[in-house]
Amino acid sequence: MPEKSATQQPEHLERGLGLLDATMIVVGSMIGSGIFITSAESARLVGAPGWLLVAWALAGVLTITGALCCAELAAIWPRAGGQYVFLREAYSPAIGFLFGWALFIVIQTGTIAAVAIAFAKFLGVLLSAVSPTNYLFAPVVFGGGRYALSLSTEQLVAVLLILLLTFVNTRGLQLGKLIQNVFTLTKTAALAGLILVGLAIGWRGYDGAAWTAYWWDSWANGWNPETVQTGTGAFGSLALALLLGRAMVGPLFAQSAWNNVTFTGSEIREPGRNLPRALLFGCASVVALYLLANLAYVVTLPLAGIQQAPQGRVASAALEKIFGATGAFAMATAIMISTFGCNNGLVLAGARVYFAMARDGLFFERAGRVNSRHVPAFALVAQGLWAAFLTLPRTVTTTTDAATGKVTTTFGNVYTQLLEYIISADLIFYALMVGAVIVMRRRAPEVERPYRTWGYPVVPLVYVSLAALLVFDLAYLTPLTSGIGYVLVLMGLPVYFIWRGRAGTKGEG
Repeated sequence: MPEKSATQQPEHLERGLGLLDATMIVVGSMIGSGIFITSAESARLVGAPGWLLVAWALAGVLTITGALCCAELAAIWPRAGGQYVFLREAYSPAIGFLFGWALFIVIQTGTIAAVAIAFAKFLGVLLSAVSPTNYLFAPVVFGGGRYALSLSTEQLVAVLLILLLTFVNTRGLQLGKLIQNVFTLTKTAALAGLILVGLAIGWRGYDGAAWTAYWWDSWANGWNPETVQTGTGAFGSLALALLLGRAMVGPLFAQSAWNNVTFTGSEIREPGRNLPRALLFGCASVVALYLLANLAYVVTLPLAGIQQAPQGRVASAALEKIFGATGAFAMATAIMISTFGCNNGLVLAGARVYFAMARDGLFFERAGRVNSRHVPAFALVAQGLWAAFLTLPRTVTTTTDAATGKVTTTFGNVYTQLLEYIISADLIFYALMVGAVIVMRRRAPEVERPYRTWGYPVVPLVYVSLAALLVFDLAYLTPLTSGIGYVLVLMGLPVYFIWRGRAGTKGEG
C-alpha cells in the first residue's frame, strides 16, 4: 500500500489539555444559568430556608460521590467519549449507545439549547429588541394546537450563539480551550462576587429569610404540600421528604455536566493523573460556591422574595435589592458571561461522544473523523445544527379567564419539556456509571487503576442509594414525565440494532 501523504487528514485527537484546562471544563460546564434561577422553584417546593440548603447539599453529595467514582473509571479509560465508553465496557455496547443516543437527542443538545436561550433572555435585559415575543416569524401552530414553530429575536440570538461556538470549536482545541478558560475564570469570579456582596452587605437589612422565616418548620411559613403539588397523597414529614426529592431536580440540573470532561479523555495530557484531579477539584469548588450562593440568597431576600423572584431570577433579585437597577444590570451581564462559557464547554465536550460512537460504527461514519485541526468537525456540526433546531419548537398553552371569557395563548419551549422528561433516565445513567466501579472491581480486579475511589465501597453505594430514592420519588410524583423520558431513551434500541447491522455488513464486506 502507498504511504500516507503529509497532507492527508489526521486520524486522532491530540492531547492538548492540561490539568487547568480540564478543571476549567468541569467548572465551566457546571456553572451556567441554574445557580441563578433554580432556587426559586426549590424554595417553593420545600417552604423553608433550611430545607432549601439541604436540597442543594444533598445534590452536592450526589455530585461529589459521583465524581469520586467517575474519576476511577476515567483513569482506567481515558478515551474520547468518557461515560459512553465506561457504560460500553462495564455493561454492553447497547447500554453505551442508549446513553449516547439520549445525549444527542436531548440531554446535551437540549442543554445547549436551554443555556443559549438563557443567554438570549438576559441579553434582553440589556437590549429590549431581544424578546421572546418580537417575532421574525410568528408561531405556526401544529400537532392539534399543542405545539408551534417560531423564530423570535430571542430564538435568533440563541441560534447564532450555538452556531458561533460550534464554528469556533471546529477551528481547533487551542481556541476552544482559550475561550473556556477565560470565560470560566470570569464567571467564577462573578459568582464569588455575588456571594461576597450577599454575605457582607445583604444581611444588614435583617429582612432576609434567614432572620424572618422558620428555618425548618415549613408549615409555619405558610407552606402546604397539596398547594405545592396537587395529589401528593402524603402528609406531614413524608410529604416534605417527597417534595424535598423533587426540589433537588433544579440543583442537580445546575450541578450536572461535571462528567463532560471525561468526554475529552483522549485530549488530556497525563489523564491518569489529571482527569481525577480535575473532577475532584472542579466538583468540590462548584458545590461549595453553590451552597454559599444560596446562603447569600437566604440572608438577603425574604422567603417570598426567593420563591416569587420574577422569572425565577433569584440572583438578580438579590443584587437589585442591594444595588437597585444597577445590580440587576450587573447580574444580567454576569449571567451572559456565565452562559456563554458554559455553552462553550458543552459544545466542546459533547461532540467527542458522537466521535467515539462513530468509531464503533454506531453513528454517522463522518462523525468519527477529525479535521486538519485535530477536532471532530462533523460531530460538532451535527450537534450544533440539532441543538439550534431545538430552540425553535414551542409548546402551546391556552387558558380562558372564567370571569371575562378572554382566551390567552402562551408559548413555552419543547426542549425544556424534553429535559424534564429525561431527568430520571439521565440519573439512571449516572447511577449505572457509578455502579460500573463495583462491576469492574469484581470483573477485572487486575486492571491497572491510577486512581482508586476513596471510601470504596461506601461512596458508590451512597450514590446509588440516593439516586435510586430520587428516581422512585420522581416516578411517584411525576409518573407521566418520567415515563416519557424512559420511552425517549428506549426509542434508541431499534436505532442501535440498525447501526449495529450496518456496521456488521460493512465488516463482512
